[in-house]
Amino acid sequence: MTDPGAESLTLVWFTEDLRCSDNPALHAAAERGRVLAVYVDDPARHGDWPPGPASRAWLHHSLHALTGELAALGIELAVRRGDSATELSRLAEQTRADRLHCAQPLEPAARRALAAIEGALDERGIRLQTFGHRLLHDPDTLRNRAGGHWRVFTPMWKSLRSTLEASPPRPLPLPAPQADPVDPAPSREAIDALALRPASGWDRGFDAAGQAGSANAQLALEGFVERTLSGYGNGRDFPARGRVSGLSPHLHFGEVSPAQVWHAVMQAQHSGEGSGDDAWKFLSELAWREFAHHVLWHRPECPTTPLNPRFEQFAWREPEHEPAAAADLLAWQRGRTGVALVDAGMRELWATGRMHNRVRMVAASFLCKNLRLHWLHGARWFWHTLVDADLANNTMGWQWCAGCGADAAPFFRIFNPDTQAERFDPDGRYRARWRAADPVSEAIVDLKRSRQQALEAYRNLPSA
Repeated sequence: MTDPGAESLTLVWFTEDLRCSDNPALHAAAERGRVLAVYVDDPARHGDWPPGPASRAWLHHSLHALTGELAALGIELAVRRGDSATELSRLAEQTRADRLHCAQPLEPAARRALAAIEGALDERGIRLQTFGHRLLHDPDTLRNRAGGHWRVFTPMWKSLRSTLEASPPRPLPLPAPQADPVDPAPSREAIDALALRPASGWDRGFDAAGQAGSANAQLALEGFVERTLSGYGNGRDFPARGRVSGLSPHLHFGEVSPAQVWHAVMQAQHSGEGSGDDAWKFLSELAWREFAHHVLWHRPECPTTPLNPRFEQFAWREPEHEPAAAADLLAWQRGRTGVALVDAGMRELWATGRMHNRVRMVAASFLCKNLRLHWLHGARWFWHTLVDADLANNTMGWQWCAGCGADAAPFFRIFNPDTQAERFDPDGRYRARWRAADPVSEAIVDLKRSRQQALEAYRNLPSA
């Protein structure tokens, strides 16, 4: 129990909100009095989808950046490993904290874990308060006209845009608490002890050390609106042009909030730094992230179950039982399919922890439709190798490409990777960059024939 005579102490539990600015949980705690920040390395909190090695490597650097940012405000970051409910309860008891603040979790397993945490804290008389600042809008209150959840993106985006134009999100500036700076060294040592980076050094090409953290997120956002937003609508589809925001990992780890991104883009549009079409095109991509989390919130089974139940009967090839299918999956993972654009994308992914979105769609379509391998094989590989691996986005993207998700591309829309390369990499710069050192000359599958086989398997699906 807490001492009624002591100044109140609030624990702020950082999860996927690794920033100090526009962080309502931290802001509210600082207004109450003393603050102790805490991060718990608890992969089990994520259920069947614990963070993969690429995203954990980014997390390593993001936590180091957060430690310094908090120290400048006079706040220490306590780093723990283990069960979240146990570690948070123990820390609250040790510090005599009377409240715990955290961001509202969005993923199904994390939402279930929060219930156990709340129960453990309640037994000690500690109040848990959550703050919904990971999205632009609460997925539980954004409803269609019938009062249900949205299943199609375009009308959802129209509704969300109208709501936000009428009542824009407001970033909350965080005043520095009145405290002396603390030495962040203990937190840094504790972060290193978590061994988040792969022992093999695979992450050296990710450049996470130079990009992770909220300060770098703000630089990326400023650079995007000043130099890249103009022309984004057309240029974003060309992987060699670099006309993308680069904000995805920053958004996933909460190094920048979607509200901060929204305001920066709207301000740029009003100041003439980006055309209205470019700005709204980018904001629609931000809204796609909202849609993905909206679907996951209301359909928590979707990371492993097709939203279109017809696809539960689809004739996927099985790498577990078919050596040829296993070999094809490995060739896809390693960028050795002999299909230039697919191989370039998969090699970019392995080398950098990222892949251009247009190429992601082509590579995903090739896996699901030309190789006819279950989309979960692709989802799990991306989960392993992407620094921005996000359960809602990853699930939405793969179900969309496989034709079985919410507002999905129909299965019979099969990307031709050669045609896509001619259109979006016309001078071959992207393919040359990632394939030149070790090209594979012969494709593992005939594109035309495999397309026909995929369509035949689709035609044999039972009716809805």
